[in-house]
Amino acid sequence: MIKFAENVFVFDHPLIKHKISILRDKRTGTNEFRSIVEELGMLMGYEALSDLPIKNVEIETPIVKCNAPMLDGRKLAIVPILRAGLGMVSGLTALVPSAKIGHIGMYRDEETLMPHEYFCKLPNPIEERVILVVDPMLATGGSATDAINLVKSRGGRKIKFLSIIGCPTGINKLHEMHPDIQIYVGTVDEKLNEKGYIVPGLGDAGDRIFGTK
Repeated sequence: MIKFAENVFVFDHPLIKHKISILRDKRTGTNEFRSIVEELGMLMGYEALSDLPIKNVEIETPIVKCNAPMLDGRKLAIVPILRAGLGMVSGLTALVPSAKIGHIGMYRDEETLMPHEYFCKLPNPIEERVILVVDPMLATGGSATDAINLVKSRGGRKIKFLSIIGCPTGINKLHEMHPDIQIYVGTVDEKLNEKGYIVPGLGDAGDRIFGTK
């Protein structure tokens, strides 16, 4: 990974780059798009979760008893920002099937580009978990920033944010507002257009995951 700033990391793995390029292609259909978003969730999550706490537990192999490392504590909470963030959940739960899943509902005003919350449900006790907030796109940074605000207001402290494509505007805003969290981005694109879409980007991630317009 490439360190973009303190606590901000950009992936440089060739498989991740290749799969993001397939997502960008407007000819990529809904089924393939959805599958690749799941795969990227798994590939990126594998690295982003490399510091999960572990402890030694005594087990018995077919040969002998031994101490073996296993995940410690309350483990992981995965919190997708609805609706596009749902596309990354199955890839992450394939890595950590015991993870608890919360949901944060946000929508963006098409005129002001400001985010608005309509739903928040988090696993308890959230303060004891490593929390992975996920959204495929980190554009203006408004939804991500507000989602992290919600998690913190409910007691969450050990927070990571995972996004497939980001741009400097969104990354810098999220980092400025929440310098204590770790931010992982699959790739960094050039800019936002006048409608708040990432350029070159991949269009509307939610529409492409769910086949809506």
